[in-house]
Amino acid sequence: MKAIQLKEYGGPEVLQLVEMERPVPADHQVLIEIHAIGVNYADTARREGQYVVPTKLPFIPGAEIAGVVVETGESVTNVQKGDRIVTLIESGGYAEFALADSRGLIPLQDHMEFEQAVALPLQGLSAYHILKTMGRLEKGETVLVHAAAGGVGTLAVQLAKLSGASIVIATASSDDKLALAAEMGADVLVNYTEQGWEEKVLEATGGKGVDVALEMAGGEIFNITLKCLATFGRLVIYGVASGEQSRFYPSSLMARNQSVIGFFLPQIMRKPELIQSSMAEMLGYLSNGQLKLTIGGVYSLEQAAEVHRLLQSRQTKGKLILKP
Repeated sequence: MKAIQLKEYGGPEVLQLVEMERPVPADHQVLIEIHAIGVNYADTARREGQYVVPTKLPFIPGAEIAGVVVETGESVTNVQKGDRIVTLIESGGYAEFALADSRGLIPLQDHMEFEQAVALPLQGLSAYHILKTMGRLEKGETVLVHAAAGGVGTLAVQLAKLSGASIVIATASSDDKLALAAEMGADVLVNYTEQGWEEKVLEATGGKGVDVALEMAGGEIFNITLKCLATFGRLVIYGVASGEQSRFYPSSLMARNQSVIGFFLPQIMRKPELIQSSMAEMLGYLSNGQLKLTIGGVYSLEQAAEVHRLLQSRQTKGKLILKP
């Protein structure tokens, strides 16, 4: 089979197309013929050796795949050959075939396209649990979503509104990205590249600040976002896209009972009950038209390096997808 592998850390150019043996499923695993692969910032962090946990080389990126089961392990009873599924795996997704634990498979209805399905699990589960599990969003509260035109951002804006947020403030770096956030249901649009953007956030909340903020840029954006937080506000960090760490004084949170919370999806994945209930809720929204998936582009597997360049340029909107 063909796969994209990295043997050293570095820029997009270290992603190399290779030929390798097709894997064989163990007792509880299935082999999936991949039809769509989700591309995420975690993949670029893996490539650069900057991921939350160490990445051993050589390595095949890709955690989000949709496709068809073509082989099953001896103990697998919940799926069979020919089933259409979407799932999250630890690695190995940038390939024509990949192994997955049968217990983590999400069945797909025949009418759902693989490209649509693969845009939901990683970023949908992230958006859902950043808002509700870690951010503890309650009905009537205000939410600030950075990078609101991205994969997590477009879903977070919608899920915040579906969860009863009174005001959703979306930030992005251009007018067309902000227009997309507006289509997703954002109430207030803010260009974070403009000086003093935080004043618009505070103005939109009557000077109180936001109850929940989603932050994935790091650096100065984190520091400014902290100034936008309300009393009892929760700032949830789920990435450092800028590559810049922030200087932070925890005692500054005390005066207004504020919280800074870290989010890492693999920890959520260790709680199957959380995954099953949240996926069921989101699939329900999707089937009745309340949740829209934004596809930013579909590319061939051979274009993986170019897709990484596009993602890190911050010039993309929505979900980027590879197809073997």
